[in-house]
Amino acid sequence: MEDSTIKIDKAAIGLSMLCIAHCLLTPIAIVMLPALGATFLDDERFHYALLFLVIPTSIFSLGLGCRKHGRREILMFGLFGLLLMSLILIVGEDVLGELGEKISTILGALIIAFAHVRNFRACQDRHCGTTEKK
Repeated sequence: MEDSTIKIDKAAIGLSMLCIAHCLLTPIAIVMLPALGATFLDDERFHYALLFLVIPTSIFSLGLGCRKHGRREILMFGLFGLLLMSLILIVGEDVLGELGEKISTILGALIIAFAHVRNFRACQDRHCGTTEKK
């Protein structure tokens, strides 16, 4: 059975990719299917809900990983991505513009995903928990 840190890293990577897919595909979907514009996909609450899932998942996983492998730079990199995502949500489209918000959100999500990939690999390299290869 995989270590819980590894599972949570995978979940956090998935959430980051969902965020990227949302940023890139929602405008296309709304143009192709205008009824989607009235759904939750284009609602600001969707962004808050996604961040509500990403923040605790990432902090928990990166924190556990840091305790196991001791590489604080991975934790700090992930926290920077979370801070960036939070600031983007607070500042939003009014300051950054629609394109600026999308680009910076994608950048923040990629930073978080990259931190989780590094966390995952660091745990595997250090054989944290039960991640040893058989």
